[in-house]
Amino acid sequence: MKVDNKTQLSEFLLLGFSEVPALQPVIFGLFLSMYLVTVAGNLLIVLAILSDPHLHTPMYFFLSNLSLVDVCFTSTTVPKMLVNIQTQSKAISYAGCITQMFFFILFVGLDDFLLAVMAYDRFVAICHPLHYMVIMNPRLCVQLVLASWILSVLQAMLHSSMVLQLSFCIHLEIPHFFCELSQVLRSVCSDTFLNDLMIYFTSVLLGGGPLAGILYSYSKIISAIRAISSAQGKNKAFSTCASHLSIVSLFYCTGLGVYLGSAISQNPHSTATASVIYTVVTPMLNPFIYSLRNTDMKRALKRSLGGKS
Repeated sequence: MKVDNKTQLSEFLLLGFSEVPALQPVIFGLFLSMYLVTVAGNLLIVLAILSDPHLHTPMYFFLSNLSLVDVCFTSTTVPKMLVNIQTQSKAISYAGCITQMFFFILFVGLDDFLLAVMAYDRFVAICHPLHYMVIMNPRLCVQLVLASWILSVLQAMLHSSMVLQLSFCIHLEIPHFFCELSQVLRSVCSDTFLNDLMIYFTSVLLGGGPLAGILYSYSKIISAIRAISSAQGKNKAFSTCASHLSIVSLFYCTGLGVYLGSAISQNPHSTATASVIYTVVTPMLNPFIYSLRNTDMKRALKRSLGGKS
């Protein structure tokens, strides 16, 4: 039995993590805390970069964009889940679900592209240090960020528009805490072959492409670091990449782990739990990783917080 999604379908039900009433306050408090830390930490990074002229460089320009995207990324999913827990409701409207799915795909894509752009920036800084400011000029930096936005928007529009053409069954429960594309497609009664094909195609092209660029950049970076004679020079060169490499490892390992694990286990509830790592935990850890290992960032944060020596 089918429902015409353009005329009759009104809402989906987000099942979340647990239906046990006693656990709802715990889940609410945990996610509210992580969300507030994520927003405060990433906005503080942006404020520190904007307020400190010494940080007006390509590396920190990309970092400020990544921090803003992480705020938007987390805000796409967590607030709705918190509202549902507080109101003891699982419902999300059809329009709200499609909108949430659109922005989730958009910001995941932006994270992916920005991490690749930052890897290229580190490649130029270490492998071509004398030409760094010439190559990574302000115009190119803006173009790289703009291209990331355009590709991510096009990808999100493609998947969302294809979902809008589908017919949904009566059973509209989504075993997740947000409208994730693959979970939404499981509620579809019509054929999803083209949707699945497009997911694989865009994953390989727009997901694998940036990952390949990151791996290539770091292969060249490692070769350049190994060619440095002094141990101090090697440590200094590696330290400029350590924070970014940590974020890349966390983002890709957890993201790939979630989707490979879900494909093997076919357990939607475990997938929802694992998704928390790259949708909530990774954006929350980004400010800590970049600030704890970066002297310039720590100095700028102290100035922003009024801790001048």
